[in-house]
Amino acid sequence: MGIKIKASDLYNKYPKDTANRSEPKFRGKPDPAPFNRDDLYDVIPMLEQVLDELGRDDARTLHAIEEIMIRNMPRFVVTREEVFDFLVGSMRDILEDQ
Repeated sequence: MGIKIKASDLYNKYPKDTANRSEPKFRGKPDPAPFNRDDLYDVIPMLEQVLDELGRDDARTLHAIEEIMIRNMPRFVVTREEVFDFLVGSMRDILEDQ
């Protein structure tokens, strides 16, 4: 699908880790690198991939994924692939209940 998210599309504000801005970001599994949930440059590619996986492109879903990531995702979920699996699984459960 190739969803593109801008910082202005997000519900929450995230700090920018400019020192690691040019480092490779999440593009799919496998990716055992740690995920920085407090870095805009890590958050946007993750959310884009989750939306692509779900086949969704609406702001309501995007904001729901953000809320799950911020409020419900346990701190022991640390790698990018674990974060991806957690967010996709959680959103699929929510979408099935609607």
